[in-house]
Amino acid sequence: MTRAVSHPCWGNSPWSINFQPSPVSFPDETDFAIVGGGFSGLSAAAWLRQFAPEKTVVLFESASIGAGSSGHTGGIALAETAAGDLPGLGDVLAGYASILKELHIDCDLALPGVYEIGRSGGLPDSPISWSDSGMVHAVKQVPGGMIDPGKIVSGLARAAEKSGAQIFENTHVEEIEFTDPVQLRFQGGQLRARKVLLATNGMSLELSDLVGRGQPKFTLAVATEPLSGGQLEGLGLASEKPFYTIDFPYLWGRILRTGGVVFGGGLVHLNDWRELASLDIEAGQSAELIARLKSRVQALHPALQNVRFTNQWGGPILTANQWRPVFAQHPRSSHTIVLGAFSGHGVAQSVYLGRWAAEVMCGRRSLPDWNL
Repeated sequence: MTRAVSHPCWGNSPWSINFQPSPVSFPDETDFAIVGGGFSGLSAAAWLRQFAPEKTVVLFESASIGAGSSGHTGGIALAETAAGDLPGLGDVLAGYASILKELHIDCDLALPGVYEIGRSGGLPDSPISWSDSGMVHAVKQVPGGMIDPGKIVSGLARAAEKSGAQIFENTHVEEIEFTDPVQLRFQGGQLRARKVLLATNGMSLELSDLVGRGQPKFTLAVATEPLSGGQLEGLGLASEKPFYTIDFPYLWGRILRTGGVVFGGGLVHLNDWRELASLDIEAGQSAELIARLKSRVQALHPALQNVRFTNQWGGPILTANQWRPVFAQHPRSSHTIVLGAFSGHGVAQSVYLGRWAAEVMCGRRSLPDWNL
């Protein structure tokens, strides 16, 4: 079943999800429980049964899988965290590609490199020359590339279910009692779990104990109609390398397989993560920022002057202390791990660290020391 990756008011991203979980009855207990059906949670679910085939795995998603950050990303895969390379992180992109291969996931992965673009210090042979609060040029190329987020979500969910994990959509975990075993309560029932992974990112910050420590924001993007080869050549994007600015105002983007281009920029600041539920990109600050982004894109280069936009959407991101991802034991439970706060850099890292989280839960690996 193909479903649009959508939130009622978050717009229409270019991705779709081709997966619906098999109907199963709620168990009373499980060995491993995962809260959050995005990249991290689904990756962990897919690996837990591979590492411990004798154990049971249950995943809860409050809406539909991929309905949060994962389905509303722009799909740019980067090698490092927003804080740079961290101790013990390893080769994220190689690990990411290996995971996709081992789980037989086809997500249009391409790793041609990514341009860092800026308003000073441009490369002598920079293919990019845009007008955006000054002239913008490519200043450096870093490892990275792009994927189709809908295909990643679908592929991870299929791999998790095939391994024997049970996936429950539209099941909002409202409360957790950090006993042994951990008690997860949701409308209509509860579940006992020996170990838990909280992979809700910018949502349910009370459960993950990130209130005051993680700052949720909402980022915006638009996608253009397919462009001709000449237009892409003129823009300096014929190599299909994604790009992001290293100075402000921030801008990022990538090529779609249709030949359209995604451009992203602008942040809606939130006082509370619950504001995401009622946030509408066609109203208020979000609508103003979308309109400003479209005007900005059309002014970048003559090739974009009259371009039409086929998609506009937004999605949540979570930023924590020093821009480092949160990957640590929950302060109230030695049986619970919290994973999230990728600061917009989570496309590859979330899947990569999801596997790492599964290894930790199975006693095969230790948590990193990133969050002290």
